[in-house]
Amino acid sequence: MASDGARKQFWKRSNSKVPGSIQHVYGAQHPPFDPLLHGTLLRATPKAPTTPVKAKRGSTFQEFERNTSDAWDAGEDDDELLAMAAESLNTAVVMETANRVLRNHSQRQGCHKPPGALGPEQKPKPSAEPPLVPSGDLRLVKSVSESHTSCPAGSASDAVPLQRSQSLPHSATVALGGVPEPSTLSSSALSEREASRLDKFKQLLAGPNTDLEELRKLSWSGIPKPVRAITWKLLSGYLPANVDRRPATLQRKQKEYFAFIDHYYDSRTDEVHQDTYRQIHIDIPRMSPEALILQPKVTEIFERILFIWAIRHPASGYVQGINDLVTPFFVVFICEYIDEEDVDTADVSCVPADALRNVEADTYWCMSRLLDGIQDNYTFAQPGIQMKVKILEELVSRIDGQVHRHLDQHEVRYLQFAFRWMNNLLMREVPLRCTIRLWDTYQSEPEGFAHFHLYVCAAFLVRWRKEILEERDFQEDGRHHQAEKWEKKDS
Repeated sequence: MASDGARKQFWKRSNSKVPGSIQHVYGAQHPPFDPLLHGTLLRATPKAPTTPVKAKRGSTFQEFERNTSDAWDAGEDDDELLAMAAESLNTAVVMETANRVLRNHSQRQGCHKPPGALGPEQKPKPSAEPPLVPSGDLRLVKSVSESHTSCPAGSASDAVPLQRSQSLPHSATVALGGVPEPSTLSSSALSEREASRLDKFKQLLAGPNTDLEELRKLSWSGIPKPVRAITWKLLSGYLPANVDRRPATLQRKQKEYFAFIDHYYDSRTDEVHQDTYRQIHIDIPRMSPEALILQPKVTEIFERILFIWAIRHPASGYVQGINDLVTPFFVVFICEYIDEEDVDTADVSCVPADALRNVEADTYWCMSRLLDGIQDNYTFAQPGIQMKVKILEELVSRIDGQVHRHLDQHEVRYLQFAFRWMNNLLMREVPLRCTIRLWDTYQSEPEGFAHFHLYVCAAFLVRWRKEILEERDFQEDGRHHQAEKWEKKDS
């Protein structure tokens, strides 16, 4: 498993610019990648005898794919578990565990044979108990043999109950017992790992000055729900790292936002702004989840947030697609005041008015921070999206030439499908809970929404390459999508 630093910015190892690459605009918060300051990243990749640029770039995506294959797993990273195992495994215990698994497997095979198939001399013997585990090591997992269906009553394997083996990481257990089932890790083990992870966040957030770099490393693999709201506010730059300054900052920013409401919101019916407000009013009911968005209080909050942002950013104004970016922030922040597990159907009217005001202001400022980094996606002719789609096409051509040639052969242009991926940040493609989990990682990356997002889009194409290569009639899908758009416009 690559280190967190190598995982974090591996695609920025090369100084060469990708054609159509996005330059730092609108006051980027982080400096460009400096290879001299990140020598360990450069040393992680062995040098080739020549300098084939394409081959080098192609390998980085494969590394990205390997490094992110477990990004959705709960709990600790595999390398930490393996490190624990290296300290505690005993060769004798491992061999005994392996032999016991083989004996139990043979006994189970015998249980399914018809009566009389085994002679008396072939009767399986009870397995011996494994050596006792030292009491100091409390990291125990069940042997894989325990999860299988036991033999009928009276069989030899029931004579001696199976004991728990010494600590083995999940990956090592799989190697001994075969393919694991999701139930291999008990719910109690998962809850312990989640609790441990939550404790790490709480300890980091409880200090007088939060280490944002460490917070990003922890957040890359997902943020626990109880601390997600405060973590997003810190990672977006909305809240300061200093704990003592946070209450005053929140109060000042919330007061500033509602001053904008008092000053600007009444102008929504003016001739110069009425088209903007009308488009926002039309787009919000089309958003998801409908059960949440269509609640009158939520609709009013979204209308105010989007209208104020459009008024204060005349270079772009309101563009369809910006409305979708409000939802994840609102849902994450409202969860601080709602106990229900399913926020999609939660009744927002039960939330106190003061709490709703706080959520509205926090949502506005965090969404503004996000858009500051990708505002060229929504200026005239949306040049940011045009450049990102071009970079995505060049990236896919390097990492999966077969998919790229297949799309080109059937005259499928990347702009036809990837425009929405950039415009809505995949919010129309995946469920809201997946978007929120994805944004945990985006928030932890310095250029997550602008650059890392391109690799996620490329991973989508590679993940479903089989279905893409089997598809022959892309035009029919395009006509169906266009018909849906016309139907929405007519309504």
